[in-house]
Amino acid sequence: MRLHRLDITAFGPFGSTQKVDFDELSAAGLFLLHGPTGAGKTSVLDAVCYALYGAVPGARQSGQGLTLRSDHAAPATRTEVRLELTVAGRRLEITRQPPWARPKKRGTGTTTEKAQSRLREYEGPAGAWKDLSRSHQEVGEEITQLLGMSREQFCQVVLLPQGDFARFLRADAEARGKLLGRLFDTHRFAEVEKRLTERRRAAETEVRDGDAALLADAHRMQQAAGDIAETALPDLAPGDPGLAETVLAWAAVARGTARERLTLAHSAVSAAESAQAAADRVLDDVREVARLQRRFTEARERAARLEERSDSHQEARTRMERGRKAEAVAPALDLRDVGEAEHRRASTAEAHARAALPASFADAGAPGLAAAARRAAEELGGLASARRAEARLGELTEERAGLDRQERADEDVLQDAESWLGTWETARAAHQARIETAQEAATRAEQLAVRRDPARARLRAARERDRFTKDTDDAHERALASRAHATDTRAHWLDLKEQRLKGIAAELAAGLVDGDPCAVCGATEHPAPARKIAGHVDREAEEQALAVHQRAGEKATEDERRLGVVREGLAAASAEAGETPTDRLAEQEAELEREYGEARAAASGLHTARERLAHAELEHGRRVAARQKAELRAAARLSHRDTLDRERALLEEELTRARGVAESVAARAAQLERRAALLTRAADAVRAAEDAAQRLKDADARLADAAFRAGFSTPQAAADALLDDAAHRDLQRRLDAWQSEEAAVRAVLAEADTAAAAQRPAADPRAAEQSAETAARRLRDAASAQDAAARRCAELDRLSARATTSVRRLGPLREEHDRVARMAGLAAGTSAENERRMRLESYVLAARLEQVAAAATARLRRMSSGRYTLVHSDDRAGRGRSGLGLHVVDAWTGRERDTATLSGGETFFASLALALGLADVVTDEAGGVRLDTLFIDEGFGSLDDQTLDEVLDVLDSLRERDRSVGIVSHVADLRRRVHAQLEVVKGRTGSVVRQRGVQD
Repeated sequence: MRLHRLDITAFGPFGSTQKVDFDELSAAGLFLLHGPTGAGKTSVLDAVCYALYGAVPGARQSGQGLTLRSDHAAPATRTEVRLELTVAGRRLEITRQPPWARPKKRGTGTTTEKAQSRLREYEGPAGAWKDLSRSHQEVGEEITQLLGMSREQFCQVVLLPQGDFARFLRADAEARGKLLGRLFDTHRFAEVEKRLTERRRAAETEVRDGDAALLADAHRMQQAAGDIAETALPDLAPGDPGLAETVLAWAAVARGTARERLTLAHSAVSAAESAQAAADRVLDDVREVARLQRRFTEARERAARLEERSDSHQEARTRMERGRKAEAVAPALDLRDVGEAEHRRASTAEAHARAALPASFADAGAPGLAAAARRAAEELGGLASARRAEARLGELTEERAGLDRQERADEDVLQDAESWLGTWETARAAHQARIETAQEAATRAEQLAVRRDPARARLRAARERDRFTKDTDDAHERALASRAHATDTRAHWLDLKEQRLKGIAAELAAGLVDGDPCAVCGATEHPAPARKIAGHVDREAEEQALAVHQRAGEKATEDERRLGVVREGLAAASAEAGETPTDRLAEQEAELEREYGEARAAASGLHTARERLAHAELEHGRRVAARQKAELRAAARLSHRDTLDRERALLEEELTRARGVAESVAARAAQLERRAALLTRAADAVRAAEDAAQRLKDADARLADAAFRAGFSTPQAAADALLDDAAHRDLQRRLDAWQSEEAAVRAVLAEADTAAAAQRPAADPRAAEQSAETAARRLRDAASAQDAAARRCAELDRLSARATTSVRRLGPLREEHDRVARMAGLAAGTSAENERRMRLESYVLAARLEQVAAAATARLRRMSSGRYTLVHSDDRAGRGRSGLGLHVVDAWTGRERDTATLSGGETFFASLALALGLADVVTDEAGGVRLDTLFIDEGFGSLDDQTLDEVLDVLDSLRERDRSVGIVSHVADLRRRVHAQLEVVKGRTGSVVRQRGVQD
């Protein structure tokens, strides 16, 4: 991966568009990125990471989005990062725009626009850029796939944060494992451990569940065997050795005992069945004799009862014969009853009809009544025209009343309209005045709003000016104290260094051994080696003093930086706020805010005032139209009222003639209708009464003739002998029952078996039934015992077969559990076979760490002049696990020690070598993607001149692999050593970049 060009707009501290030409910087192979603290050096690296992955590195990634936007950018300038690079042989351009709050196009305030991404590829033959995608997800997936590494890996491999690797050198095995796991993506090996553990637990669960199921079947067999089991089931638990063999052996014994009990039950059932058959035969014989004896006795009793009822039977037969004769007279009797009933009804109707007539018609016959009815109907027909006239008169009256109601309503409308329209001009002028007042208030509110924001900004700046004034004094005092402390610690360190140099001979003499050459003169004999004097300063004391001095210097530098930041803030706040006191500015801002609120409140009624004026104008139009319509209706009513009055006079004259003395034509018509109806009904009733009297006379003659022919002296005697249906059925039933009972008794008494049984002694069926019940009970008990024995055998056979199947199925499961448990123990480092107790993921990470240590050693030897070598250690730490130890071998002493014992400068170049080695290994791990551009962030200030030269030589040697390295540092000496530079300059309006290539 090689970077070509980076464009930054409104990002971080960069308010305007800044362009970085990495091709020009990379021409020298080594370039410097420098600038004052807070200028934005790290923001350049953030922009590269944001363009590639849509997020910034490390802890800065929290709270992205609108916070990426520069505070110095113009409101209408959108934040944008555009990066042009070559990766995997493809030249790409990535553009990222985070979400931002832009000013609204209409009105005031802001609106948030969504984030945007774009990926383009340069096509060489066509010489043009081709759009590939505008999707955040697709762009991210494409870049991650091409680079072969995640954002975390990229930040560790390309940006090389020295602080992280310094912590990595001093970290324990667990912390190293977390970092290496993120870089090399070894979670799949952890998943293997997890899967093996899950499979072991699953296999163990299956085996225990199988043992539990087998024990459950064993307990069910024990319950099924009951009291026949000769020995009790052993007390076993899942997982006990020999569980399956013990259960199967016990089941075999229980099944044999159950089969023996079943054979005995078969024999008992056969004997009980024979006894029951004999008892049933005896019971049947006794019951048959008892039945015949009861039958004979009952027949004799029924014959005696028939003899007692013989007189009543003869009487019933005589009555039945007279009833049959009277049936011939029944039609004549019915006809006479019907005639008599009709005559009574007709007489009653005639009396009622004559009672409703006037006295003049009391003796009139049917013809006279009918003639009077026809005369009344003819008079009624002549009143039809008068009825219509009367109905029309009612309609005219209602219509005339409706005209009066309309006239009163129109008068109210006219009066209301005149009253409202009289105040219209005054109301309209009031509405216009309110609208003009609200418009003036809205204009004033807009003017005040323009003045309010600058006043707020000046007030904020004044408050910051007051705060920075106080902070400047405090920061100045701290900076003076830090500088004094740094000077004192430097003097103390130089004193100790001078004392150590004076006594360095004693240190060299301490390492002399007889026979070994001296490191200074080469002699093998050492007759008078130097001795340490009192107060001798050793290397450790000097290094401690140097460390104290370095910390004091860093503290002084930090305090100076803070003082500069505070002074810059004070200057910026003073320039914006001016010399006006903060209290005065606060009063001015409050007055503007009050006036603005009053203007806004007054302007808020503009819309309401306009709506009220529009509503009033609509009401005015409606009132004028209503007045005009009312006037038109009044003119039309005058002619209509005259027409109605003329027609009403003509109709009243006609009705006076038609109704006579009645109140109305309808009343006169009702009188005529009622008279015609009464006369017609009376004529019909008279004719019906005369017809009914004649039919009754004819029926009496026919009845007397029928009774004489049937043998009755009078019609009443025939009527008395006549039987109704119920009486006839009752007599016939009694006669039939007598005849049937008599025939049945004679048949029973004639049976030979019944007569023979009556001669035998009385039978006792109760004793025979008790004997049969006893035999049946014994048979049921035997059958129940046989069924229980059969069920016991079947249940034992079924459970034994299932237990045998479970034992066969558990065999492979036990083997699988043993194999998986052994593999899981090895992978987790808990097995005794894993001597170093190293987990599988730790084993893979240890191999990667060994590769990293080997790659880092090649550069560390050059940086340390051949003194230090990084080695991987897989020794166990106490009782813990092993695999991720990292030691350094000191060639001067020949001893191996922990990396945490390195000094500050040694830690820097050791961590730098480790970072470069890790970059090589991760690059190979990512599929061989070339990383042609690297960045190293800070740390060079802790190196002396010689070590700095060694480190720069190593970085310069990276050009052998066609790499370019960017150094991010404050060290002033690097500006003389590295010619290609990218300087970040900060100012009040934001930071800018200045670029200088090799040719400059």
